[in-house]
Amino acid sequence: MQTFLMVVLALVSIFLILSVLLQSGNSDGLSGSIAGGAEQLFGKKKSSPYEALLKKLTVVAAVGFIVISLVLLAIK
Repeated sequence: MQTFLMVVLALVSIFLILSVLLQSGNSDGLSGSIAGGAEQLFGKKKSSPYEALLKKLTVVAAVGFIVISLVLLAIK
């Protein structure tokens, strides 16, 4: 069981790394961090369906990584 979970954890880790690397960067700098909230509020920055799906998959992979890590810790 522990070996199986470690293999699944390795696969989830690789998927998490790839999903983070595939996301487009937000390179607005300091001005983007100040005005970024207002631009998202008024809808100036719209993400494509691909980016939205990639964000959801990243969240799922991150939650899976944390859960599997905690289960492995509890087993030991």
